[in-house]
Amino acid sequence: MKRFLTGCAAVFMFLAGALIVSAASTNFSGTWVLDKSRSQGLPPQIENVESYTMTVTQDEQQLTVETKVTGGGRPGGGDPGAGRRPEGANGERRPEGAGGQAGGRRSEGGGRGGRGGFGMGMPTATYKLDGTENKIESTGGRGGAAILKAQWKDGGKALELSNSRTFNVQGNEMTRTTKDRWELTDGGKTLKVKRTADGPQGSQDSTLIFTRQ
Repeated sequence: MKRFLTGCAAVFMFLAGALIVSAASTNFSGTWVLDKSRSQGLPPQIENVESYTMTVTQDEQQLTVETKVTGGGRPGGGDPGAGRRPEGANGERRPEGAGGQAGGRRSEGGGRGGRGGFGMGMPTATYKLDGTENKIESTGGRGGAAILKAQWKDGGKALELSNSRTFNVQGNEMTRTTKDRWELTDGGKTLKVKRTADGPQGSQDSTLIFTRQ
């Protein structure tokens, strides 16, 4: 009986803690535009684009990121249209990342991007805010699946997003993992994203600064 009561108390404390974090969690909803001049460690693919916009919607259950990247060509010059992904009616590139992927050579993941990539694998990504994984199967390209996961940090002030994508290259299975840490600054006017991208070609760290529109 004592063990039962102890177990119930532990479960209650866990649920209470989760509710407190949920109630105090930061809301990242809004339209965010990358400020390249304030960002650090940007790979050429990001430096080369004209605009990089994230539209974020969030409720108590999930966070969805829609990415739009416009302009830009291949890093290092050359024909801006060479190897470019199909464009939409308004000339927007169809990126492959929750953070977007655009410009540059073909990456090992079937999208655009250089060393390690800078996107998170799809133009629209949805993360469950209860900490459970969201698995999305690829319907084209090199196949594979992406596993998305979100985790609150610092009592709900920061949110960590991870996207682990497995794909096949010439019969070899490879994995690229991108981890973002999101925080609001300047009274909610600025979104700071610390990004680490790990892939077959190594690891790359960058800090992306977005301003609210």
